[in-house]
Amino acid sequence: MVAAPPVWEDGRWQGLAALREDVSADVCVVGLGGSGLACVHELLDLGANVVGIDAGAVAGAAAGRNGGFLLAGSYHFYHDAVARYGRERALAIYHATLEQLDLIEATTPAAVRRVGSLRIATTAVEEEDCAAQLAAMRADDLPVEWYDGPEGRGLLIPSDGAFDPLRRARILAERALERGAGLYENTPALALEHDVVTTPAARIRCRAIIVAVDGGLVRVLPELATRVRTARLQMIATAPTREVSIPRPVYARYGMDYWQQLPDGRIALGGFRDVGGSAEWTSSIELSEAVQSALERHLREVLRVSAPITHRWAASVGYTKDGLPVLEELRPGLWAVGGYSGTGNVIGVLCGRAAARLAVAGDDELARPFLSGSAIA
Repeated sequence: MVAAPPVWEDGRWQGLAALREDVSADVCVVGLGGSGLACVHELLDLGANVVGIDAGAVAGAAAGRNGGFLLAGSYHFYHDAVARYGRERALAIYHATLEQLDLIEATTPAAVRRVGSLRIATTAVEEEDCAAQLAAMRADDLPVEWYDGPEGRGLLIPSDGAFDPLRRARILAERALERGAGLYENTPALALEHDVVTTPAARIRCRAIIVAVDGGLVRVLPELATRVRTARLQMIATAPTREVSIPRPVYARYGMDYWQQLPDGRIALGGFRDVGGSAEWTSSIELSEAVQSALERHLREVLRVSAPITHRWAASVGYTKDGLPVLEELRPGLWAVGGYSGTGNVIGVLCGRAAARLAVAGDDELARPFLSGSAIA
């Protein structure tokens, strides 16, 4: 099965030219997804001259092919994050992502619906886990409520939301062009040296390079292969329907499965990666019969939606062993950002901004919760 465009694609994007002649910049950003575009804007705020390139289209990979969830926190549920990272770091990450959520909503309100999210338990054991998360979040005064409603029992996180990831990325790209950034599509980085990025038709001379890529991070920077593993995440979407009313995004089965209803009534549903087994650890975005069948069964039997399926797609996403993103200077003047473990819509944006500050100003304030061994204020 061949992956098709995501439900977010409206066909209006005119595209950008590929880079055809040598250029110079203070910083070259490789990757024009959510984190790369956030990085571009932060660099412009810092007064830097910026060139950004992408091997495909703006947000053509995971940034524009995901489920459209805006969730605060890290890859791990909050109580698990406290156990793994310590309370101070877990809380710092959560507060940082809450602030980033506010900024995402403020900068692109047309693409964002701040409607909260639901974590729904599918077993009694998972319901106990929801209760543990509730207790940990309440202890640290984080926004959370117990939920018992049509979708099931679990948690309501009122600060979360949903968005159109492709629309937001294209808005940011257009604004960056207006601000003077040079952005180029279909321009892969073939070689990265300390002050030169080589592309198929031209070279970019720069003082710093920031690689802001998620699922394709290892292809660009093979030295990260022992730390970042690529997974395929698959989704489906339906024609508009009023058979059900799902006012906010839902994730269930410990976050393995997720769905939302778009403003026009369409259902977008993803997950069931575990059904595909080890075959889902791949950079391929071809669709697998096992996962697609599981998604369709959930749509018909659990959500009880009979509307026709109009979209089937997949994305490559980078996962790290500890659930924390890659955010570091790999070589002098070369920064790597990625491996968001499925949380790139918020943490990726935050890390893109943090990398810009680190590369240009040596400012680690945004990066501090993610840096190993750093003191957290």
